[in-house]
Parts: sequence; structure tokens; C-alpha cells
Amino acid sequence: MKAWVFNGAGRPLELAEVPDPVAGPGEIVVDVRASGLCHSDVSALDDPNWAVNFPSLPIVLGHEASGVVSAVGEGVTSLGVGDRVGVPSGLPNANGYYRDGAYAEKTTAIATAVVRVPDGLDFVTAAAGTDAGNVAHHAVVTRGQVRSGEKVGIIGIGGVGQIGARIAVVLGCEVYAAELKEDVWPIAAGIGVVRCVKDIRELADVGLTTIIDFAGFGTTTNGALEAVADGGRVIQVGMGRLVFEFNANPLIFKQVDLKGSMGGGVEDLQAVYDLMGSGLLAPKVTTWDFARIPEGLDELRRGTVQGRIVVDMQNGI
Repeated sequence: MKAWVFNGAGRPLELAEVPDPVAGPGEIVVDVRASGLCHSDVSALDDPNWAVNFPSLPIVLGHEASGVVSAVGEGVTSLGVGDRVGVPSGLPNANGYYRDGAYAEKTTAIATAVVRVPDGLDFVTAAAGTDAGNVAHHAVVTRGQVRSGEKVGIIGIGGVGQIGARIAVVLGCEVYAAELKEDVWPIAAGIGVVRCVKDIRELADVGLTTIIDFAGFGTTTNGALEAVADGGRVIQVGMGRLVFEFNANPLIFKQVDLKGSMGGGVEDLQAVYDLMGSGLLAPKVTTWDFARIPEGLDELRRGTVQGRIVVDMQNGI
């Protein structure tokens, strides 16, 4: 099968013919129908420090897969050949990190760690749910514990942030957003965001009970601590900068709860698919061709993509 192989930071992805994967005990093989592209893969290509995330190289990247089960391993009874599934990013699957991922025609997954794609939901949208969707849901609902009636701030209306904002709106929250790119503001308004600003500090007088930072550039984290209401919550998701100067004063004096949020699981993806299946969540997606995956990652690197970029595997194989 064809696959885009990662050989280490500073080296381009290599399009190669590799053996078809085989389902081990408790595993399934998924014929990939759609695969999302992620900023973390850009970081892997550009930053040698990301090497710690890969137990061994080379490896096929891609951790946002949806597709059709084509084989089941020993002991698998919950799924069968022909079932439509989405593969959540992160452990225990860790596609594209601990096992070959979805920048390929086929991938494997742990059978108990996938979610059935609802009837009527297309594979491209389903793939967008596997990472951007479940990461956003985990941050807003699982870690943020956001409830109806809250005033919620979202930092960054990108592929993940737009979904996080929409989830908060659907929950019945009054949602505000901070986003530097004004051309994205209409997207935010279209999903129910009350007001957009460039800097979250501009919303300090609103009384935001929870702020979720999907950007993570240090300045955004400090801004969230300054803007959130006394006793509020700041949920840190974005990893734009991992090391930055931290102002503890608002954290302490306002008694803010600062929480990290990473990934998401089966429960998060199931909730996202329920919202997508009902029509309440329809994220903006840019479709891409398999043969142009490196170009798509370049678009992410340049910051020119609106919403989530997803490879439709019917194109470019």
C-alpha cells in the first residue's frame, strides 16, 4: 500500500510502498477513507525535540482516521468487516506515534478504542471529529466542566477552537472569542459566538467564568489569567509555546483554577459524533488530496488554512 513515511525532523515525508498492516489480537485493520492533518505533525517535521514522542522511526504519520473495518484480529467480537469507525487520537491507539498511522491506505487500531461512525455522517467530517472534535470536547466538557448559562471565552478559532466554541454554544453558554485573524471572525459569528476580539484581555469586564486557550503562546495564557473572573477556570490546550514567562499574580490573587487538557477518548468522540449526527456540530473543513499531504502540512505551517484540513482518500491515491 502507499503511505507517507516520517524519517525524522528536518527530513521531508517520503511516499513509499509499504506492507499492508495485519490485525493483532484485539486489533482491527481500517481501510482509511479520510485522514485529518494536524499541527503536531508539522512540529514533528520541524522540531527535533518531538523525537521523544516516537519510540522508533521510521513511522507512518497521521492520527485522525475514519474508515471501514477490513479485518479483525483474534478476540475481537464488538466489530466486524464493513463497520464504519473513527479512530480517536491519543492513547491507547497513538496512531502515527506508537503505531503506523493514517497517512496511508490502511491503518490498525485497538478494537475497544474506536467509535462507530453514525449513519449519514460522511467520512471527512468524521475524521475531523477524531482529533479536533474530541480534543475540543475533552477541554470544554471533560476538563472544563462547562455548564449551561456560563460565560465562556475561547482563545483561537482554528480547527480545534471553532469546534470548542460551538460545543459551548450548544451547551447553552454565552461564548466570546479571541482571535488575531479578523477574517476568521465571521466563522465564529456563524457558530454562535457573541463577540470576537484580538486579545482576550479586551474581555476582562465580561465576567468570563471559564477561558479555554486553544493557542498556547504564553501571552494567551497570561491574558486568560488576567481576563477570567475571580474563582474562574483557565483550561490550557494549545502548545504554541511550551516554555514562557508566567505571571502568577492573577492566578493566586483571583484564585483561578488552571488546568491542562490533552487529547480525548472514546467518550469524547462519541459525544462529538452524537452532535455531528444531529446536525448541531458541522465544523468548517477544507478537503485535500492524498498525493499532496506534504503541501497540506505546508499550508498549516503558514497558517493559511481556515478550519480543519482533511484528506479525502478517494482523491490522489
